[in-house]
Amino acid sequence: MAIYKSPVRDMEFVLNEIINVNSLTQIEKFEDATSDIVSGVLEEAAKQIDGTIGVLNEPGDAEGAQLSGGEVTTPAGFKEAYAGYAESGWIGLDKDIEYDGQGLPYVLATAVTEMLSGANAAFSLYPGLSNGAYEALKAHGSQAQKDTYMSHLSQGDWSGTMCLTEPGAGSDLGQVRTKAVPQDDGSYLIEGSKIFITAGEHDLTDNILHLVLARTPGAPEGIRGISMFIAPKYIVNEDGSLGGRNAIVCPSIEEKMGIHGSCTCVLNFNDAKGYLVGELNKGIQNMFVMMNAARLMVGLQGLGVAERATQNAITYAKERKQGRPLTRKAESSFDSDTIIVHPDVRRMLLTMKALTEGCRMMAYDTAKHVDLSENHTDDAIRAASKARVDLMTPVCKAFITDVGVEVTGLGVLVYGGHGYIKENGMEQNLRDSKIFCIYEGTNGIQAMDLIGRKLSMNGCRLPKDFFADVLAELESSGNELDFIVEPLSSALSALSKVTDWLIESKSNNPNDSAAAAVDYLQIFGLVSLGYYWLRAAKVAVANEGAFYEGKLATAKFFATKLLPRVHGLAPAIMAGSDCVMDPSEDLIV
Repeated sequence: MAIYKSPVRDMEFVLNEIINVNSLTQIEKFEDATSDIVSGVLEEAAKQIDGTIGVLNEPGDAEGAQLSGGEVTTPAGFKEAYAGYAESGWIGLDKDIEYDGQGLPYVLATAVTEMLSGANAAFSLYPGLSNGAYEALKAHGSQAQKDTYMSHLSQGDWSGTMCLTEPGAGSDLGQVRTKAVPQDDGSYLIEGSKIFITAGEHDLTDNILHLVLARTPGAPEGIRGISMFIAPKYIVNEDGSLGGRNAIVCPSIEEKMGIHGSCTCVLNFNDAKGYLVGELNKGIQNMFVMMNAARLMVGLQGLGVAERATQNAITYAKERKQGRPLTRKAESSFDSDTIIVHPDVRRMLLTMKALTEGCRMMAYDTAKHVDLSENHTDDAIRAASKARVDLMTPVCKAFITDVGVEVTGLGVLVYGGHGYIKENGMEQNLRDSKIFCIYEGTNGIQAMDLIGRKLSMNGCRLPKDFFADVLAELESSGNELDFIVEPLSSALSALSKVTDWLIESKSNNPNDSAAAAVDYLQIFGLVSLGYYWLRAAKVAVANEGAFYEGKLATAKFFATKLLPRVHGLAPAIMAGSDCVMDPSEDLIV
């Protein structure tokens, strides 16, 4: 059985020593978010999550969510664990005080979300999309809608969903056909079917708020004619009490590869009552608030399962005895050593550590920029932070979830045949991790967003500003860090070169940049991790103790063994798209 323990010390290292979360206390809203408060929150969250939610991971996977008569029952223990989690205030950690939240920084909630995802990825999805629904209503809801719904989302007694996908409209939301017909009382009747709806029906909350994309009569075709509506499972009366059940039916739930404890639904809206959120025909723009929040959350899910796999692989490698190192082959003794002595096992473990810990730094720094972009009093700092969040959102979603699959796969390999056996829990990590690369926009779509939109925004300033930050970090590094400065400088040069090539190629032959998009995002992610490992190495060389020695060793491994991947990807990117697009469809058999 795999066991998860929230990595509080590593989280504190990133929050306090890498991104300086204490600097947020200069913002009046966050003046109470001191280092002591941060540590206290992490420790208390870890106690509850590890002790009550983490233990439900494997039994929840075995039991799964169950559908009977249109009602979904979550796995045993989920309802009680969710109630305790919500009552303790974790869902509202970063929500506004005026809507019954605690008003703490988003970056702190990010750390708690990582814990929740590592402990029980399926469970994390029930409160997860409520965060996005809250942000969408905060940005685009009417004051009446905010007053009606947001406190409930913050407290967790109501939850939220995102209803986009239809059988004929997946990533191409312009094909959405769900209808919303206006009524005399200002409401709409929604008719249509949505699929792949995470937490669309369950028994954890008193109400479920569905944010639905639909078309009104006479709306323009394509994405320009889509509006966003809120359709609650139970109609909310004027006094805030719950009325009758809305005409929303769950006819089936999906049988999935992983995250079995999370209910993924088909939902039929049979003239269900809904209410317009924001302006007509602005649904895609409005929903992007929720989608971007969800994409950062999904990156944290990839990080969480990677951490879980890494912890268990290290423990197993230190206990499992098998074979002897090459340096002892000539000995007559038949005693075996623990497998951590073998170079290839060390390679796998250090790869897992370097990628996982690097992604934590990247995710938390991006989350800090979210806080700055929304709350800083300086307009220039808000704008620069928003630009950084825009740039890094597809990278955090796609690169970190790809890391989740790579690391959980390595976790299975460290265990060998025992990793393939269900009772050890490692195969569940791998099964759960794959969906993170798919939902909230596949990683290929994230890569296309990076090259198609983010590279060109603000006169191509977004990547160049990031490169300038990396260069400044390199130039301020001492000779004792040459082991990472030199390979990172070379990798940054390669990234700058392929970035210029991509920007130019988009106008010459769009297929060239599209065929290179995924490889480009991987290079961008690797250089980003190099930037954060350089920052970590600076802290490590300035401190003493085994903890910092371990960080320095991992930074050296990343710089030596993983960062050079950049130089294999760069020529593949600039090779163009001929080898991809020239073969006729008949030849691809």
